[in-house]
Amino acid sequence: MLSADERRRSSSVRFDELRSEQKQLGKLIPKAEGDEKAELLRRAGELSAAVKAAGAEQDEAAEETRRLLLQLGNLVHPEVPVGGEEDFTVRETIGTPRDFAAEGFEPKDHLELGQMLGAIDVERGAKVSGSRFYYLTGVGALLELALVNAAVAQATAAGFTPMLTPALVKPQAMEGTGFLGQAAQDVYHLEKDDFYLVGTSEVALAGYHMDEILEADRLPLRYAAFSPCFRREAGSYGKDTRGIFRVHQFDKVEMFSYVAPEDSEAEHLRLLEWEKEWLQGLELPFQVIDVATGDLGSSAARKYDCEAWIPTQGKYRELTSTSDCTEFQARRLSIRMRDGKQVRPLATLNGTLCAVPRTIVALLENHQREDGSVWVPPVLRPYLGGRELLEPVSK
Repeated sequence: MLSADERRRSSSVRFDELRSEQKQLGKLIPKAEGDEKAELLRRAGELSAAVKAAGAEQDEAAEETRRLLLQLGNLVHPEVPVGGEEDFTVRETIGTPRDFAAEGFEPKDHLELGQMLGAIDVERGAKVSGSRFYYLTGVGALLELALVNAAVAQATAAGFTPMLTPALVKPQAMEGTGFLGQAAQDVYHLEKDDFYLVGTSEVALAGYHMDEILEADRLPLRYAAFSPCFRREAGSYGKDTRGIFRVHQFDKVEMFSYVAPEDSEAEHLRLLEWEKEWLQGLELPFQVIDVATGDLGSSAARKYDCEAWIPTQGKYRELTSTSDCTEFQARRLSIRMRDGKQVRPLATLNGTLCAVPRTIVALLENHQREDGSVWVPPVLRPYLGGRELLEPVSK
């Protein structure tokens, strides 16, 4: 990439020199006569060809530089644990998993509970759309709407601007946020129209201020978007095939921040605190992890996940995630801040507040009762007509 950039710089200098000579020659030709004019015209022809070649070389080197630059991931924060998916470090554990054995019954998984409640229908989802699709029915649909409304209410109270964003985006937005690198296999592409279906509203929120200069005194800018999300889950064959834990389409409330680069680490911790507040409000036991380098993705310099305890799996599973992308996305999307006379890239951060299906999984399994009913946390009750219990429609 450095070699290509050097070619871009040198070819740019060469192009400018030739263009300057060409302009000077253009001023001399009208004044010349005879053999001198013929020689100048001959030289002008040579220069025209040279300028054209230098311009093509400059464009080719610039495109090669850009292509290679887009393959580079973000610089990783020095405190991130080194390793693969299992090499994370646990920052804290909040809440205690229920001891179902002490309560005298075996917990049911979310799909069995969802079917008893008349809330989840994966058979008809598969019939209509294939595997990893589902219907939320009856109280399941109401539960999603309750979660979304409660999450948006929390975000709005915290100062976020609520947003509804496009699910289809141009290649520039998808590429600029870093989702056409190693994550490309999970992205749905509509070739006929050259649109991408977003896997997260982070893409649309990052693209919102694409090619803009924001005044420093407007920062931080915080948005909270509700949107559908689409993922191929190409690398997950055979994983989490039961129920709605890992699906191709789901809804999510996503937080997104634009801040000055020097404020990004503090903002990252704020986003994490908002995620923790949400999960504590749902009264779910969870742990917070510092994700290892090999599991970061291309755009994040650092990422924290909140993993809720899933009783029937006997382990913590990711429910929310927040990433500090520092200047990486802003540089690729040409988003800058004006600070006095200085114009420079800013920093972007994102954080899941509520990924609906996984949150429903955690809620049903952690708050179930022996008869298949499910206790409703107080934070959701205003959005569920005040009900304190979801009750089975069939035994």
